[in-house]
Amino acid sequence: MLAGDLLGERARLTPDKTALVCVPGGERYSYAELDARAQRLARLLREVLGLPRGARFGLLCGNRVEFLDAFFAAGKAGLVLVPIGTRLTPREIEAIARNSGLELLIYSGEHQADAEQVLRALPNVQGLALDGSGAHSSSLGERASAMAPGTWTNERCAPEDLYCLLYTSGTTGAPKGVMLPHRMVHWNGFNTAASWQLREDDVSPIFTPLYHAGGLGAFLVPIFTVGGTIVLHAAFETGEVWRTLERERCTVVLGVPTIWKLLLEAPEFETADLSHVRFLISGGAPLPLSILEAYQRRGVVFKQGYGLTEVGVNCFAMSAADSRRKPGSIGKPLMFTEARLLDEAGRELPPGEVGELCLRGPHVCQGYWRNPAATAAALDPQGFFHTGDLARRDQEGFFTIAGRRKDMLISGGVNVYPAEIEGELLQHPDLRDAAVVGRPDETWGEIGVAFVVAGARRPTPEELSAFLLPRLAKYKLPREYVFLDALPRTAYGKLQKAELRERLLPRGGSR
Repeated sequence: MLAGDLLGERARLTPDKTALVCVPGGERYSYAELDARAQRLARLLREVLGLPRGARFGLLCGNRVEFLDAFFAAGKAGLVLVPIGTRLTPREIEAIARNSGLELLIYSGEHQADAEQVLRALPNVQGLALDGSGAHSSSLGERASAMAPGTWTNERCAPEDLYCLLYTSGTTGAPKGVMLPHRMVHWNGFNTAASWQLREDDVSPIFTPLYHAGGLGAFLVPIFTVGGTIVLHAAFETGEVWRTLERERCTVVLGVPTIWKLLLEAPEFETADLSHVRFLISGGAPLPLSILEAYQRRGVVFKQGYGLTEVGVNCFAMSAADSRRKPGSIGKPLMFTEARLLDEAGRELPPGEVGELCLRGPHVCQGYWRNPAATAAALDPQGFFHTGDLARRDQEGFFTIAGRRKDMLISGGVNVYPAEIEGELLQHPDLRDAAVVGRPDETWGEIGVAFVVAGARRPTPEELSAFLLPRLAKYKLPREYVFLDALPRTAYGKLQKAELRERLLPRGGSR
């Protein structure tokens, strides 16, 4: 059965083990203490606020212990958690609230103004403030203190009962609610723990947003599955992360390429004690080899992972030895994960060919909330989820991501994969960031335009072309360079190429 009370079971087995360390305050919670907090919130949601089984409730707050309370309380109470991005505008939050059918919005004090605006527009939605209270809401403390003494009995959930609705970032259009059932959430925990060989003595920091699938799925649920310890940062700050990694003796660390680059550039990088680190892992976007090699020179194992909100954030694995032998690869599919590479006609491709990555297994979502057309477009009749990512597989079964299918451009009849060009550009010593998109061209069909962020020195377009020429075939070279102060990225570090394409309509930036 892949449905149940994960936190409660872990608290039963190892009640006194440290489950959570909060940064920067240093509060520490055992599994028993966290479980008691989640039980109290489950009672409050069902018995005091009157949410019926299956009701959706939103959570608008940053990384804090109450986020974990809400996540595990939803599982205990048979409710559906809808995490809401803290960077969204009230208009965007309202759209999610309407689409998901929220019955309650829980929010922190720093987001009170936005929450109150949404609650005014949606009078049928209850409000619950984590800090203080507002005109359209009550406070968590007030409601909890008014709760009569009593015990809690978990709502028994089935594997396909909905656990979370996670809204995509909208980098490819309007956000869609991804339906994560209990089966998917718990399978991710068990399979990641087994395939990545996590241990009960593992300590893992989370400094990316919990409202993102990566925050919940890697490593929160897997680490709690094996009884390890999570170190929760309120936000990402390079110095604090390096100090915490040493102080808490962190063993497995997940980040996105942007974060790994920032940590690499921090003064602590060269001197930090990494003897306790079992491995580092990057996900969310292709990792430039130059960054991987820099960490390997520090003597640590550095892997690259792959996943999507829709298929679980952990879909591939590799050993420490293979991470050195196969740089740039995301590894092999996890156990019981089927992976295919298909051409545009739906035919499976042999090793060495680039095709769309399609995945099938217990880690795949149910589809998109109230969006049967999008569900049918992504999930084929055989149950394979079409990721939209391009990849290749070598003769040994190791996969490497080539980029997004929609990002591929065809120049002079030849397929060009921007991720390959970006990886080379990022090795230029005077560039801090780079992205390549296609622009229509009368002669070539499409040409590549590189958006780049310079460091202390700004190289000329001619210098960049000369740098790339011995590294890439000439037809792959960008025809234009646009210099920006920063590239548009989501809170989780994903590049928002739609914004870059918009800049090319009325041409923007300086060349």
